[in-house]
Amino acid sequence: MSFDSFRDDLPDGADLDADATLPGISEGEIVVIRSTRRKKNISAYRAGGRIVVSIPARMSKADERAMVPEMVAKIRAQEAAITMSESALAQRIDELLLELAPEITIRPSDVAWRAMRERWGSCTSVDRTIRISDRLKGAPSHALDYVLFHEAIHLHISDHGEGFKAILARFPTADVASAYLDGYEAAETALALPEALKKLLNK
Repeated sequence: MSFDSFRDDLPDGADLDADATLPGISEGEIVVIRSTRRKKNISAYRAGGRIVVSIPARMSKADERAMVPEMVAKIRAQEAAITMSESALAQRIDELLLELAPEITIRPSDVAWRAMRERWGSCTSVDRTIRISDRLKGAPSHALDYVLFHEAIHLHISDHGEGFKAILARFPTADVASAYLDGYEAAETALALPEALKKLLNK
């Protein structure tokens, strides 16, 4: 597994250096930013589906290889603590349908988190699979429920016609949930990553 490392004061068009595999990292790509403005502290956060770790520019390679896996482990532990399991997602869909749309008796064969940047969720009615964007991990329960209910309706109605809209309108806090999702997407756009990092993440 590879990770990428670069300085956050790189001018536009500067080359980004790729480093070797980190020990102890078993999934996903890690981006390491060497910051000339950072003196001692290290930070880590999610961006573009990857974990970004910001370290002081002068940190040695040995310290980097020791500290980065620790920061990655902390991020993953935090995410695991607040993330609903996939079996719990399926159970929640069952609860929502029983409460809000009892006429829908079809249940998904599989519900899973997926890295999706363009959609909040998807449903394949042929095999009854539902995929939920990992951007909703840790989201307010009403926002996640709204997406789960939306996708579950597609098990019964494939389009977004009047029948679909009538059932979706039963969701009690649809306006609040929709506002959260719209706000999240607006924030993603407004808080766009630095150009150098965007180029790296888009590779």
